Amino acid sequence: MRKTILTLLAFAVVAAPASAQTTADTWTIDSNHTSAQFAVKHMMVSTVRGKLGKVSGTIKWDGKNVNTIQTDVTIGVAGLDTGVEARDNDLRSDNFFSAATYPTIVFKSRKVIPGANGQFKLVGDLTIRETTKEVALDVEGPSPAQKTGNNYRTGASATTTINRRDFGLLYNRLIETGGAVVGDEVTITIDLETTRPATAG
Repeated sequence: MRKTILTLLAFAVVAAPASAQTTADTWTIDSNHTSAQFAVKHMMVSTVRGKLGKVSGTIKWDGKNVNTIQTDVTIGVAGLDTGVEARDNDLRSDNFFSAATYPTIVFKSRKVIPGANGQFKLVGDLTIRETTKEVALDVEGPSPAQKTGNNYRTGASATTTINRRDFGLLYNRLIETGGAVVGDEVTITIDLETTRPATAG
């Protein structure tokens, strides 16, 4: 019986899923210290800036090599805020994000393009309103991990510019001079903080 139990335990270790063996590499996004902002031209004369909703998800990283980074990030849309209630309601409506039907934006990375001086590109799939396109984020970081209590913390900043029309956000109006009220190009910036248990692994 003892031999049988030991055999079963050994099999369980070998057959354990990869996620169970890479706990030390899994960092969880700290939603309380992470934010996603966007910026878009208004009437071709000014830039309107706003904040999207809650950012959550996980990042796989060995803590040393940026080539090991794999991200799965979700950003809420319903909580977006530009400081103007009428504009926020319009952005949540079917004119733009259709937040009631598509409440989140999702980014899943596929590869890393190494850079220099603490910078690199993170290429992956961005999904907005069930439309998925490849985008490249310019990333600065990750910062050196800091131990606070029972956790390690690290952070980074990522920026990309997309054309909203590629994701089905087509609504617009023209101004008298022929330009658009809302620009097509939208810059998204994510300021990220993540944690993992200091005892992981």
